[in-house]
Amino acid sequence: MVIMTSSRTFQPILERIAEEIERTPGRGRPADYIPALAARDPRAFGMAVAELDGTVYGVGDWREPFSAQSVTKVFTLALDLAREGDELWEHVGREPSGNPFNSLVQLEYENGIPRNPFINAGALVVTDRLQTRTGDAAGELLRFLRAESGNPDLDFDQEVAASETAHGDRNAALAHFMAAYGNIDNPVPVLLDQYFRQCSIAASCADLALATAFLARHGIRADGTRLLSRSQAKQVNAIMLTCGTYDAAGDFAYRVGLPGKSGVGGGIVAVVPGRCALCVWSPGLDERGNSVAGVAALDRFTTLTGLSVF
Repeated sequence: MVIMTSSRTFQPILERIAEEIERTPGRGRPADYIPALAARDPRAFGMAVAELDGTVYGVGDWREPFSAQSVTKVFTLALDLAREGDELWEHVGREPSGNPFNSLVQLEYENGIPRNPFINAGALVVTDRLQTRTGDAAGELLRFLRAESGNPDLDFDQEVAASETAHGDRNAALAHFMAAYGNIDNPVPVLLDQYFRQCSIAASCADLALATAFLARHGIRADGTRLLSRSQAKQVNAIMLTCGTYDAAGDFAYRVGLPGKSGVGGGIVAVVPGRCALCVWSPGLDERGNSVAGVAALDRFTTLTGLSVF
């Protein structure tokens, strides 16, 4: 095992991981229920590490933009939590779901209160609440990501957003169901437009590693201002660890040992509190919607560096 002794060792470790991933067969399949994502090469691979001071290391396709999808749920959660604090938790829970990310089943048992902010129902609630507070939840998210990544060219992918809208019946069902329980404030069509735009944002591993680094800095943004209290940053990291990879969160914690959040575009962000943030991307997914190569790469990273929350 290689134990990290200085930040200068990040680059060779990333290069070693990329070489190992390249030799790995069976890389999963891209998400096919969103047609705009289905054409991605499942063997594409990128990985980036951002240190607390904004220094970034990367390998492979680490500057290639991809559809962030559910990775964005981390940022909308932080943006809303910063505004309303613990009141948020009256509308969404903090427990692992144990069901697929787009499941309707638990909502009926639990009276329209989603189990956590990272399943689709929970993310819809968070986006709805951010929409109420800002008037443009997706725009607020985009401005945040541009500022934290230092990339003013980040934008929505209109093709992906249109594709999700055309195939968004289940998300519409989730939103209408929660609205029937009084847990949605905005008109459902407005909420769905905001949510699909949010998920469509295209960003690279470098962009998302930099944008996630505020959680490694215990809530401090890139410009030195505080977004979250130290306690709130801990809360977001804890929910990422227990819920960030859906019903595979236990296996992810076992293998990787870091707070992480995946998306069906093939991206995963992860946090080493007090040290760095990471993003890995490879479009081939497993049956639970997580990047096969991405999980393997993060597993190797924590093994090779000894960096883990455990």
